[in-house]
Amino acid sequence: MRKGIRRGRAVLAVTTAAVLCLAGCDALGGGGPEAPGARQSKPAPTPSPSFVWDRSPASIAAVGDSITRGFDACAILTDCPEVSWATGGNAEVNSLAVRLLGARKAATHSWNHAVTGARMADLPAQMARAAADKPQLVTVMVGANDACRATAAAMTPVADFRAAFEDAMRTLRRAAPKTQVYVASVPDLKRLWSQGRTSALGKQVWKLGICPSMLSDADALDGAATLRRDTVHKRVEDYNTVLGEVCAKDPRCRFDGGAVYAYRFGTDQLSHWDWFHPSVNGQARLAEIAYRKVTGATA
Repeated sequence: MRKGIRRGRAVLAVTTAAVLCLAGCDALGGGGPEAPGARQSKPAPTPSPSFVWDRSPASIAAVGDSITRGFDACAILTDCPEVSWATGGNAEVNSLAVRLLGARKAATHSWNHAVTGARMADLPAQMARAAADKPQLVTVMVGANDACRATAAAMTPVADFRAAFEDAMRTLRRAAPKTQVYVASVPDLKRLWSQGRTSALGKQVWKLGICPSMLSDADALDGAATLRRDTVHKRVEDYNTVLGEVCAKDPRCRFDGGAVYAYRFGTDQLSHWDWFHPSVNGQARLAEIAYRKVTGATA
């Protein structure tokens, strides 16, 4: 009888030990399957919202050169900012500012800091002035004067052009990190030469010093003249590559993709004072291009 009692106690002890192990061995590192809910997984990180291009900015500042100042569009060798493609109030041009803001608001919420004769090296200072206005959009059109020098050898080196544009973008970003930027490509200067050289008056005005690297000896077609113009043409293409590359690094910058460069300016789009700068009609075409690019689908 006692042997049966001892045997029963032994079985009970073994069974109890087994139950205790099932309850506690995993907690002691026994390697068994993890109990549901024993560990809490970290929540998946919330992705940061991507920037969405604002197609209806409420204010605009323009920087650049004589094209944005409306040079030679109204009178010879004179700025005419009221017909500027970017900020002008002229109804025939219907500028980017007027298209986006309406004529009344454009008069108080757009600013033109472009300077006739400006080169890319001048852009950082212009950007600083533009940033002070706290605009929601800055338009950029610059580079023609970097190619339009006394000689082709005097053109701004591509590396210097890039460094100055990067400096201009940094200047803007330090003061206005959320301002959008629309960058227009440099026009095809060789195309402007081919159109303007049909005017005897235009060629006389060119002799006053308008873009000598491209326009001097306008009727010369010898090898040296052709090489000179081709060199300027290639430099403009290189500048446009730089504009696109630098702009692409900034999520709030949009390049026109070469739309201005590709636009085929005809005699109606050229100033009849110098047959080189955009006329009022040409300014309107630039405004159309800019409006399409600013209000188009996000790239």
